[in-house]
Amino acid sequence: MPTIIYGTREPFEAPSLRVDPVRIGWDAKPYGLCRGEVCVPFPVENGLIALVAFAERLRQPVVHEGDVWAFGEPRRPTSLEAPDFTLPDVDGREHSLSDARGKKVMLVTWASW
Repeated sequence: MPTIIYGTREPFEAPSLRVDPVRIGWDAKPYGLCRGEVCVPFPVENGLIALVAFAERLRQPVVHEGDVWAFGEPRRPTSLEAPDFTLPDVDGREHSLSDARGKKVMLVTWASW
């Protein structure tokens, strides 16, 4: 049975490396795993996540020896919030990303080269 050390949380034992995300401080939502305002698209199956794959997604360092697994802090901040910018539309009207703050936005880019 693996012992899991996840950041500064209390170590715990689990039947496998598939765990309830609440054990590591994340909440499962329909669109992924969330901690505060940060959400990461990630599959949750039967209420469990594949912990090593989730660490890879977050670029967390992982070390293990025998049945003891330690997961460090992510190597970079994880955020889905884009910086504000302003661009003209095809008619020349200016639009800023901040005008849509609080709404879900899909950005599509294209280049001819």
